[in-house]
Amino acid sequence: MANPDSKRRLGLIQRNLQETLGEDRLTKLLDDGQDVRIYWGTATTGKPHIAYFVPISKIADFLEAGCQVTILFADLHGYLDNMKAPWSLLNLRVKYYENVIKAMLQSIGVPLDKLTFIKGTDYQLSREYTLDVYRLSSVVTEHDAKKAGAEVVKQVDHPLLSGLLYPGLQALDEEYLKVDAQFGGVDQRKIFTFAEKYLPALGYAKRIHLMNPMVPGLTGTKMSSSEEDSKIDLCDSPSSLKKKLKKAFCEPGNVTENGILSFTKHVLFPLSRGKPFLIERKEEFGGNKLYDDYESLEKEFGEELVHPGDLKQAVEREINKLLDPIRKQFQSPELKELASKAYPVEPKTKVKKGAKSGASEELSPSRLNIKVGKIVSAEMHPDADTLYLEKIDIGEDVPRTVISGLAGKVELEQLRDRLVVVLCNLKPVKMRGIESQAMLLCAVSEDGTIEPLSPPEASSPGEVALFEGHSSGEPDAELKPKKKVFEQLQVDLKTSSNGIAQWKDHQLVTKLGPVVAPSLKNASIR
Repeated sequence: MANPDSKRRLGLIQRNLQETLGEDRLTKLLDDGQDVRIYWGTATTGKPHIAYFVPISKIADFLEAGCQVTILFADLHGYLDNMKAPWSLLNLRVKYYENVIKAMLQSIGVPLDKLTFIKGTDYQLSREYTLDVYRLSSVVTEHDAKKAGAEVVKQVDHPLLSGLLYPGLQALDEEYLKVDAQFGGVDQRKIFTFAEKYLPALGYAKRIHLMNPMVPGLTGTKMSSSEEDSKIDLCDSPSSLKKKLKKAFCEPGNVTENGILSFTKHVLFPLSRGKPFLIERKEEFGGNKLYDDYESLEKEFGEELVHPGDLKQAVEREINKLLDPIRKQFQSPELKELASKAYPVEPKTKVKKGAKSGASEELSPSRLNIKVGKIVSAEMHPDADTLYLEKIDIGEDVPRTVISGLAGKVELEQLRDRLVVVLCNLKPVKMRGIESQAMLLCAVSEDGTIEPLSPPEASSPGEVALFEGHSSGEPDAELKPKKKVFEQLQVDLKTSSNGIAQWKDHQLVTKLGPVVAPSLKNASIR
């Protein structure tokens, strides 16, 4: 029979959770008087926002229940998820996350000495872990790996192999962190069931999985770093907070798709430590009202006894209390500099005035779909002495036909079987009767010398090349000729003094490193 203390601890651990896998094992650990070891991992990608208080409030619950908690800064996971965190920024983003998460915990009074912090690459690059990745890859099917990451790993038309590795690495983390349970959002359920299936296949124990519901953002959808109006940054000013809350979706009587109410339920009430939640109102509207529990607030909001404006005002007051110590801490010159380096601002360049269409569209090199290619054949164009006709494998079923003006400037033998970099989303155009389906990117010096750009040696056809600091946007499906997007971006495409391809000061990189033109430095790219 469960003792009262284990029942209390179980209640704290499961408060506001949507689902627990392995509840019987959790109950047994608690009945035996053991300290449950739980880990929560966060991929160090976009800037943490106020929705991070949802898992942080649960970490406070776990600690109050006497659990041992490990927070994993999953830097390698962020890189593998379609390079959301460029390799060159991994360490900077880990430092930023560590400072932010610690500041959040301190703002709600959670002692840091009860927590363990660890970085993924501290152990995920070890010999033992690497061997287990290979062991896991020998038993996991492509179907199961893809299915497991469907709701977490960024889905694209031509996924990288790294995205298939992601669920396996997260499963192995449970073993290497020596925990009893993993905590995460219900969007990770498929990864959790993947872990329960495949860890025993390697001889490792099945873990408990604790899942938070997906809390809607201010727009009524998932709060996202990439959707500006849906999130409140942890360093947003009080005026910015007020502005965003004013726009927030909070329909009278709607208790199901209401980000304001959800935040109140999952963050403000759990962190209140029994203090009533205050709604301030003028006397003519019923006067102030105190709520001892969330259920009472939700019931009266659903009955339209609480006005959305009054609820927003109360939530604004409480959020400011949470953010004030974080804002103060991040005013230091050191943390300001860290933030600017970890998250370089993407310039919002506009299309030049006078363009016939798309004049208000933002220009970013993320709109270019650039991939590694391998030239499988190269020959003279049958109807032009200045053009080559190349067949280039870019990881698709059939190599693309590319016409380039390299005849007389680059020898055919220098092109065959060579790794190159290709712009893939230009509109196909016929050149002397043959359609060119992409553009071979080259460095061109002032004297007319040409050198095709080269990706890292071990690259494979189809690998994506992105400009650092511009990895969050999606490339255009097709660059429309009339909008001249590439032409305007091309003005700032150059090789550096080290021969590295870049747009302004942002290097062009694949997951293996920078794209280069070794013999042409400070040259234009076209």
